Amino acid sequence: MREAGRVVAQAHRAVGKIIAPGVSTRQIDDAVVRVFAKHNATPLFKGVPGVVPFPAATCISVNDEIVHGIPSDRLLEEGDLVSVDTGCRLDGWCGDAAWTYAVGRVDEEKQELMAAGQLTLTTAIHEMQRQKTWAGVAEVMETTVKDAGFSVVEELVGHGIGREMHEDPQVPNFVTPELEEYDFELVPGMVLAVEPMLNAGTADVCLLDDHWTIVTADGRPSVHYEHTLAFTAEGVQILTAL
Repeated sequence: MREAGRVVAQAHRAVGKIIAPGVSTRQIDDAVVRVFAKHNATPLFKGVPGVVPFPAATCISVNDEIVHGIPSDRLLEEGDLVSVDTGCRLDGWCGDAAWTYAVGRVDEEKQELMAAGQLTLTTAIHEMQRQKTWAGVAEVMETTVKDAGFSVVEELVGHGIGREMHEDPQVPNFVTPELEEYDFELVPGMVLAVEPMLNAGTADVCLLDDHWTIVTADGRPSVHYEHTLAFTAEGVQILTAL
């Protein structure tokens, strides 16, 4: 899994180099595909079943798009936020990571939203080394988001990852009565894809007519940060470290 994670991290580094006004979201997807091909890695997202199979290697979501945006000829503009989520399988193991990038200069709200998203993920990694169960981590994540003045997306959660992209357990970024019932211990050998999604405004979301893209209900921006994390006896290892 470490090697799959490294390839995903390389894909994100390639994305970071080309993000700019005038670049299309399809060009970003093409850059990711080239990195995966170079390492003989298989894209995880392409062909994922749905009403229509997902058509690309990368989910690229701009501004009010939270997740699952489909790459297209849409050109990025100065001041956009673009969330890039991608994963691959290498030698039978999966890696998955997401990051939100600023296109040129973004406004203060977007800067603060990005900072809060990164802090929430960093806090989760720290808390995984302190807490005994996931509910404790999720509670601190939710508090971090709300203290920053933003909302946690509750329709989408992280997940276990290994031979398959989506494995048990579900890994929410918030606490619910259901989590208290289905909470799980953090034990060495566990690998989780932890992925906080933060909205500037309401936590409510909508699904677009393409059957994939999920957007904020109020049209305000969103960010998405994710790492594949291995929980070991020595601590948490970030397998997709950028």
